[in-house]
Amino acid sequence: MTSNSKMRILELELFQLAITLDLGVPMVSGGYCLFQLSLFQSWKLCRDSCTVHVAARQQRLITALAIHGPRPRSFLVGLLWPENSESRAMESLRVCVHLICKQVPGLLVNGGAVLSLSDLVAVDLHRVRAQIRELGQLGLNGNAASYLNLLRDAELLPGWYDDWVLSEQARLRQERLHAFQIIARESLAQCNYEVALEASEAALELEPLYESAVGLLIQAERQQGNNASALQAFEKYQIKLKEDVGIAPSEAIRRLIADGS
Repeated sequence: MTSNSKMRILELELFQLAITLDLGVPMVSGGYCLFQLSLFQSWKLCRDSCTVHVAARQQRLITALAIHGPRPRSFLVGLLWPENSESRAMESLRVCVHLICKQVPGLLVNGGAVLSLSDLVAVDLHRVRAQIRELGQLGLNGNAASYLNLLRDAELLPGWYDDWVLSEQARLRQERLHAFQIIARESLAQCNYEVALEASEAALELEPLYESAVGLLIQAERQQGNNASALQAFEKYQIKLKEDVGIAPSEAIRRLIADGS
């Protein structure tokens, strides 16, 4: 056996060992592959900054594991193939797992009854939720601009209409609303009116009838001397509230406008 053949066998053995131990795929540089999974705006999987293309069915399984974490196969077949018989759904899952392991070795941890993503997979959804938790616990800490930039683009899988995706979209939307409110409220208290205005507007883009955001927007406009803009924001909210819900603005919002007149 030549030295080149021995080296090739050794490389293959190291490759398989790395996957088995969930260490990632060895690279020429001596490090390990790191996967980046993006679920915002459009689905994208990268390995060492190179885009990896997988079919829609595989995308759905990878996404389910990214959102829900390690799950039994029985959970996954019920989630992804609810209309199929159990045997057919299990076969679909088996094929899907096989294709992922073949196309993207090291991405999945195929541990018997339970499937999960490798610890080497960085998911943007997890990063955003960690930042939202940090914001709620520690406040802005001078990071208002970075929080705003991160949260603005965190739209989860637009165009996906599976029930389990829709519920996760709604959950993240509420988390983002709450985060924008924290940013606006703290920025207002710190007299950073521009950031308070941006955060309030970002919240209203998600939910135009979010009364707290309307109130913060009115206060930010007034603090900058923009009384006309504050009144315009109130009137826009009042019209939409009447059209969509058939009710009038609360007394608290009315007082904000009355106090500025």
